Amino acid sequence: MNKVDRQIFQHLQENAAQPVADIASKVSLSVTPYWRRIQRMEESGVIRKRVVLLDAQKLGVGMLVFVAVRTDQHNADWLKQFATMVSAMPDVVEFYWMSNEVDYMLRVVVASMAADDVFYSKLISNVELTDFSSSLFYGAERIYHRFAACQ
Repeated sequence: MNKVDRQIFQHLQENAAQPVADIASKVSLSVTPYWRRIQRMEESGVIRKRVVLLDAQKLGVGMLVFVAVRTDQHNADWLKQFATMVSAMPDVVEFYWMSNEVDYMLRVVVASMAADDVFYSKLISNVELTDFSSSLFYGAERIYHRFAACQ
């Protein structure tokens, strides 16, 4: 991985739909060498896939909630039940196994506090949990604006 590869990554992460010639020009390559680098990175698995990012506000699911789950059930049956349930919940967009005090972390998107309450009810009624807490994400842009307003 060299400086040009990192520049390519930066441009692709900003907008992977940019024309090949545009990105090649931005990283001082002609189209063919640029395209060969992309193909090599895809074949090696460095670039796993290209995705589309959606605007959560426009989709009506503008609340991001991080849910910390603790359990005293550390066995395969419980994990299978929990993973199956969480995977079937469309509000859960990411699911992580954690270390230390929290066993699992869920990234959840919901439309409102009422929808979060519905999610919470489904979660606690379908699997045995030791503890559960959720934190609402305000977003870096909103935090910056609040901070700037205080100065």
